[in-house]
Amino acid sequence: MTTGGSIGSPYVLETPLGPVALMFEDGCLAGLSFLDGPFPETPAGVPAGADNVDQAANKAADKPPSKAAGEALELVRHELDLYFEGKLRGFSIPLKLSGPPFYVRVWHALTTIPFGETRTYRQVAAQVGSPEAFRAVGNACAANPIAIIVPCHRVVASCGLGGYGGGLHRKEWLLRHEFGR
Repeated sequence: MTTGGSIGSPYVLETPLGPVALMFEDGCLAGLSFLDGPFPETPAGVPAGADNVDQAANKAADKPPSKAAGEALELVRHELDLYFEGKLRGFSIPLKLSGPPFYVRVWHALTTIPFGETRTYRQVAAQVGSPEAFRAVGNACAANPIAIIVPCHRVVASCGLGGYGGGLHRKEWLLRHEFGR
């Protein structure tokens, strides 16, 4: 996992939860967002919103990906297929996380939550060394640029599900999928 840099050209991939836009930089996955938004970050020059990202993705599809991005795209496609088939519990995809330092620490911490387990916002705050910053952890989860693979869906409120940028229906689906229900 690396940090820093801007997000590159988007590519669209179909999933059981709907189409996602994938963004790569330096052969690493830098973004995975559901196309019906919201989008934590958008590629440079692309206004926020599903229609604009979809248009950019279609324009990017006219250009072949770089060799590094093409290899990363195939790895993401393969691992997401296995994940949705219930055959993969952890991702090996190289990530490039960009954002405020606290957010990046939270996103790294999220990748340590095992498949089929959840943590509360307060537990994640304690894990990153800021036990009272549970609301800030929620903000970091809301700004997570790499849905599913940086598993913010595994972070729940102490009294229920909490929120999810991809929609609560997706959070519920992902948790049921991981818990085998």
